[in-house]
Amino acid sequence: MKMSDSMRWVVSGVLVAAGAVLMMSGCEEKKEEAMMAKMEVPATGGVVVANYPLAYFAETLLAGAMPVTFDAPADEDPAFWQPDDAALGRFQAAKVILLNGAGYSKWVEQVSLPESRVVDTAALFEANLIEVKEAVSHSHGPEGEHAHTGTAFTTWIDLDQAVKQLEAVKVALGSRVKAEARAGLEERAEVLKGKLLALDARALAAGKKLGERALLGSHPVYQYLARRYQLNVREVHWEPDQVPGKEAVEELDGILKEHPATVMLWEGAPAEASVALLKEKGIASVVFDPCGNRPESGDFLSVMAANVANLEALAK
Repeated sequence: MKMSDSMRWVVSGVLVAAGAVLMMSGCEEKKEEAMMAKMEVPATGGVVVANYPLAYFAETLLAGAMPVTFDAPADEDPAFWQPDDAALGRFQAAKVILLNGAGYSKWVEQVSLPESRVVDTAALFEANLIEVKEAVSHSHGPEGEHAHTGTAFTTWIDLDQAVKQLEAVKVALGSRVKAEARAGLEERAEVLKGKLLALDARALAAGKKLGERALLGSHPVYQYLARRYQLNVREVHWEPDQVPGKEAVEELDGILKEHPATVMLWEGAPAEASVALLKEKGIASVVFDPCGNRPESGDFLSVMAANVANLEALAK
């Protein structure tokens, strides 16, 4: 069958248009590649971290030999914090970027970081991460409304996992910082590891004594604590600085019918009105601070030691 002149013009036009589309597509891809290349800024900074536990590990191991930057504001949960342009620039220019992993730092999914400098400190136990299938959306602090669905991310309150994250930090620093900054790093890592393991052993003993005693968690952040130390914890959504409303109290009453708890674990010191409300129901308030952000006093190790002491007091 012969092709008419008009048909040839149509086919020719289609081919030209297709070629133009391909060229435009190629140009767009090159633009994207160029933009990504720009994101690979030179490593001019020090160590930049996603949360306070990692900051504490890096600061302890480096002992001032190299700057460690942790930018999350004191009044925000670092897990839901969104870095501004300046903070993001410090991440992109860092020699070492320490991320918590386990779904922490939601903002990482929307930005480009230099992969060669990124360390997922939870990678060693990725197969043992806990998936949270159901969670209620709620709002507190500047980070706004969110839900604790997906992967449970408060990994370090299982102190055995904290040791593994410390090991990841040690390896990352040992292979990425200058020789003079590595002096004494191994020794300091071993000392801190020993202290964390000692606290872990005490928490295991306390958990064994507590057995199946019903406990409450004021917030859905205690999954790894409960698993490691075999604690029987049911979690609610109560904030330390907010007195729960009628709906939250009714939800608690429903939980207590099948889970007769006498203790609630809090992330921080709760409001006096909340303490009084729980006391009327025969529930004591005990602080177990995950310490995701820098504490007002003390440091990560002292906060974890206080947490373990509180568990031991419950177990008596």
